[in-house]
Amino acid sequence: MTTTAPRLGASLARLLILAAALLGTLLVGAAPASAHAALTGSDPKDGAVVATAPEEVNLTFSEQVAMSTDSIRVLDPSGRRADTGEIRDLCSGSVIRYGVGLRAGLPDGTYTVAWQTVSADSHPVAGAFTFSIGAPSSTSVALPDRAPGGGLVGVLYGIARYLSYAAFAVLVGGCAFVLVCWPRGASVRPVQRTVVRAWLILTGATLVMLLLRSPYTGSGELSDAFDLAGLKGVLETKTGAALTSRLLLLGAAALFVAVLFGAYARRSDPKERKDLSFGLGIGGTVVAAGIAGTWALAEHASTGLQPGIAMPVDILHLLAVAAWLGGLTVLLVALHRTPSVERVAVERFSGVAFGSVAVLAATGLYQSWRQVGSWSALTGTRYGQLLLVKIGLMGVLIGIAWLSRRWTRRLSEPVADGTGEGRDLEEPENSENLENPEGTPDESGEPDESGEVGEVSEVSRPDEAGGSGRTAGPSVIDPARAAQLARQRAAVATARRKRERNADPERSGLRRSVLTEAAVAVVLLAVTTVLTSTEPGRTEEEAGRSTAASGPAAVPDRPVDIRLPFDTGGIDGKGVVRLSLDPGRTGANALHLFVERPDGKPLDVPEIKVALTLEAKGVGPLPVAPDRIQAGHWSASGVQIPMPGEWKIQVTVRTSDIDQTTIDKNVKIG
Repeated sequence: MTTTAPRLGASLARLLILAAALLGTLLVGAAPASAHAALTGSDPKDGAVVATAPEEVNLTFSEQVAMSTDSIRVLDPSGRRADTGEIRDLCSGSVIRYGVGLRAGLPDGTYTVAWQTVSADSHPVAGAFTFSIGAPSSTSVALPDRAPGGGLVGVLYGIARYLSYAAFAVLVGGCAFVLVCWPRGASVRPVQRTVVRAWLILTGATLVMLLLRSPYTGSGELSDAFDLAGLKGVLETKTGAALTSRLLLLGAAALFVAVLFGAYARRSDPKERKDLSFGLGIGGTVVAAGIAGTWALAEHASTGLQPGIAMPVDILHLLAVAAWLGGLTVLLVALHRTPSVERVAVERFSGVAFGSVAVLAATGLYQSWRQVGSWSALTGTRYGQLLLVKIGLMGVLIGIAWLSRRWTRRLSEPVADGTGEGRDLEEPENSENLENPEGTPDESGEPDESGEVGEVSEVSRPDEAGGSGRTAGPSVIDPARAAQLARQRAAVATARRKRERNADPERSGLRRSVLTEAAVAVVLLAVTTVLTSTEPGRTEEEAGRSTAASGPAAVPDRPVDIRLPFDTGGIDGKGVVRLSLDPGRTGANALHLFVERPDGKPLDVPEIKVALTLEAKGVGPLPVAPDRIQAGHWSASGVQIPMPGEWKIQVTVRTSDIDQTTIDKNVKIG
């Protein structure tokens, strides 16, 4: 007695719903492409208050970035450009730093630095911070809420990225499955359609990414996708070159597919077929490695630690993914849509899948070390957490693959019929009477694989006298009756194919396990796509350490300099106090005061006093009594700043026995 496997339709529906739910959770929870290059420092720092306007603003990044004329903008309190627009390359050795010059004569107030660029691994990076000259002020600058790479353009670009990964896997893995595991599959129509559709999707997704690249890294407006100037700029970038190269290689891939499903499928001579198979194997490997290299050239592997090793490893990783998951997809199509798949084909693919898993384990271990670097980054960063999810899914996938191998071994076991022959997939048990399960003749008009039905050319009918029937020539049959017959024949053929497919429990079990593998692979591919758009854990930790080490100093490597105009109301009562606190950080500082008349000449005053107050912490006022050095110059050494924060500096100036005034200004001191 033969056990009939559960129906595939219900299993397929449940698995697809589960896969869609997991996929939706991943994509909805994923932020827009997170920055892979992190801002590690700036001069002036975020929130700093400087006494005089700096000559330039510079930014330091964790890895190389691509700069344009508008990559760094400095806006005054009213929102007008305060920079010259001239980007300066200040990189030195491993330090990645860029700056922009500021216009002369900038007034006091709060200035906004807005920056946007593209990191070396092709992802857009953006941010903003403020600093103040003299004292903080209100600002009317409004920055866009949308993150770089977000919005509708970001969603479409992300979908195209996912489809390109999936289509690459099916294209390469499907061709490899036919050449290595199942040569007869080159002439099977469903297999041909699957591979050709993968080529079309990969080509279309690449074109979409090329058009969306400019708005994705720039304006974020979908209408800019057809801006020729923006497209020209994209073609001059590393990512644009990679996408263009991919399109050219896809032209070579189209020729490969045409030969595989044309000349190779028609070859009957074993020697000729073997020679052609060898040539196709060499050429296909070169083209597949080239297409995989377009990802390695433009993304994670091309930047950071050991790019010379990381890029070949990344290519191997992608090819192993394609051989396993792409071959799995074509095997699923073959099991579900074709009348038979030879047992040896499944056994060969089982070996290919095992080798692919070994390559994935080795290359994945190296990539994980390179991108994460520490246990804390593995558990404490978004990249590390996604990597743990990917590892878990890989474990599930390997477990299901092990079940598939068990089904494969059962297919290879000899049946208990005394013949000693293994059961082949195209010979299900108890297959007698399957040709006509409904008892309806199907010799004429049976639908072929495309669903077309042959027409009835003759009908038999009685003559007018009621005699014996005779064969009439071609006649017109009722169209409704013809359609009904066609539907009946199609239903009969479908029922027969289903019974043939489900009659063998081993075949059904293998098909279910392969289907489950494919469903998990869909989610795994989604995690991988999100992972490539997330800042690596190593970069995130290094950026955090750099920010923590630099601290919240007011101005790095520069003293605090402020100007305080005063007017005591008496004779010679107007002037300016220039105060310098060096180095302007917590701990001991040297204080210098220069008292000047409005014309800039020194003003000798009888007394000057200073007090420091940190109101947020309730510290102070801390009095400072400077010593007179010479006319108009007072100084104090060892002035202690006990903690960082927003300090109020009060200066009391006395110009006569009765005329004095107190002036103050807030300064952020580290």
